[in-house]
Amino acid sequence: MSYTAPLKDLLFNIEHLARIEEIAKLPGFEEAGLDTAQAVLEECAKFTQDVVAPLNVEGDRNPSSFKAGVVTTTPGFKDAFAQYAAGGWQGLQHPADFGGQGLPKTIGAACVEMLNSANLSFALCPLLTDGAIEALLTAGSDALKATFLEKLVSGEWTGTMNLTEPQAGSDLALVRSRAEPQPDGSYKVFGTKIFITYGEHDMADNIVHLVLARVAGAPEGVKGISLFVCPKFLVNEDGSPGARNDVHCVSIEHKMGIKASPTAVLQYGDHGGAVGYLVGEENRGLEYMFIMMNAARYAVGVQGIAVAERAYQQAVAYARERVQSRPVDGSVAGSAAIIHHPDVRRMLMTMRANVEGCRAMAAVAAAAYDAAHQHPDADARQQNQAFYEFLVPLVKGYSTEMSLEVTSLGVQVHGGMGFIEETGAAQHYRDAKILTIYEGTTAIQANDLVGRKTARDGGQTAKAIAAQVQKTEADLLAEGSADAKAVAQRLSAAREAFVDVVNFMASQSRAAPNAVYAGSVPYLMLAGNLVAGWQLGRSLLVASELAAKGQDVAFMQAKIATARFYAEHILSKAPGARDAIVEGADSVTALALDAF
Repeated sequence: MSYTAPLKDLLFNIEHLARIEEIAKLPGFEEAGLDTAQAVLEECAKFTQDVVAPLNVEGDRNPSSFKAGVVTTTPGFKDAFAQYAAGGWQGLQHPADFGGQGLPKTIGAACVEMLNSANLSFALCPLLTDGAIEALLTAGSDALKATFLEKLVSGEWTGTMNLTEPQAGSDLALVRSRAEPQPDGSYKVFGTKIFITYGEHDMADNIVHLVLARVAGAPEGVKGISLFVCPKFLVNEDGSPGARNDVHCVSIEHKMGIKASPTAVLQYGDHGGAVGYLVGEENRGLEYMFIMMNAARYAVGVQGIAVAERAYQQAVAYARERVQSRPVDGSVAGSAAIIHHPDVRRMLMTMRANVEGCRAMAAVAAAAYDAAHQHPDADARQQNQAFYEFLVPLVKGYSTEMSLEVTSLGVQVHGGMGFIEETGAAQHYRDAKILTIYEGTTAIQANDLVGRKTARDGGQTAKAIAAQVQKTEADLLAEGSADAKAVAQRLSAAREAFVDVVNFMASQSRAAPNAVYAGSVPYLMLAGNLVAGWQLGRSLLVASELAAKGQDVAFMQAKIATARFYAEHILSKAPGARDAIVEGADSVTALALDAF
């Protein structure tokens, strides 16, 4: 099944929801208006459709392999990655000072979606490199930046994140890897890291590992973790890869999905110690690693949107072709393509509305990130930063949970043929499952949303968002069409449910923590549902205005219909979620532990 980039929808969001022309007024983004966005997205679409997408099925059937310490990627991956690097795609959002193009995240995120729709396994390599670049830009010394950044930004070298150990998954307080200071200012690193995406591969000349480890005498727990750069090959004075460092891949995992992406077990220091260079200050490693994590969490949310889009496209194509049963309304005399059947239409609309809602949410979050970093006014930067940080767990958590529903529906639309690997529908479902797990499970995103983003400020940021939603409701009612009124009605009910939950979370987080955290994931899902529905409400207003002017009427009418469907079939679930969270907390923990 081929992939066609959804350029119209991506550009609609960039222009009308993210407001790219406003971003182009920010210092450093003057050349990044709509014309630039369109040109970049069109080129990215060609590359992802023609070069990367055809490798997706091949990667599933012929995954990366490991033999005698060497990882060989799927045939075609190495050449495609060379083209990716040569095209400047790795440096799209990174500073021109290090060879990047310095474009806003608003444009870059759309390109990330297309790359992941084309091939989730392939796209993971540049995703991790982006995180390593962000961490070095923020906390790396001038020497580390000079040594590593240009090669990472160009795609000549790739990067990894090394957090997890056999005994330390999400609880990084349990990290045991150690680092010993050396007289020359470097460190020797020892330990085992697991689940390291692209920890070993054959697509780049060097791999730059960012590794969490403890220096001797460091405080216990997370306050004693430091961050180190440990390259696969040490770097010569002329910048070329030199001697092999003492970090080795000892195996790669056999996985349910994303099979072409090598997930490595890395061993540090079995032959005297891996040379590592401290990033920033000792014992601040977790703080720096969270820079990578937040970049990666947003990107994983976009991965969810991406794989859901691919599954939706495949389901629509199949539903148009598969002839089965006579329509219930008698509109076709004999058997018809299944897209005529109401329940198939319901499934396809559920897929479409979910994807478009989450895509719109991600676009608006990206615009907030750009303003938070580049806006000349300090208050505007602070407001956008708070908004972006609130949205990151929603983009990550809600969009990835959404991708499971959508890819599952994709299999269902195919019927029995979806359960057979040859059609490819099952691959999307299998690939999507990891997205709710890595870079922090949905519960970890939800705990962050409750603790740091809601309870800490007494729900102020959340309520400020609710106030913006209420303005959109008023605009919809003023627009006056039946579609707009229907969306306003559901948006209002969802907003009220959200505010009730925010009040519950903010007031009870200390008094009744078990009750609050029993509802943390449902709260995240309610919040994501509301923000996605809000953005589709905004989309409806724009589409109605443009359709009235005769601009791309079919696309605009489809946008209106999708927004109404989302409101009536997805957003309408919000009040029930509120009831479960606020009134149903006790039943979550009522069963005695020994009764399970």
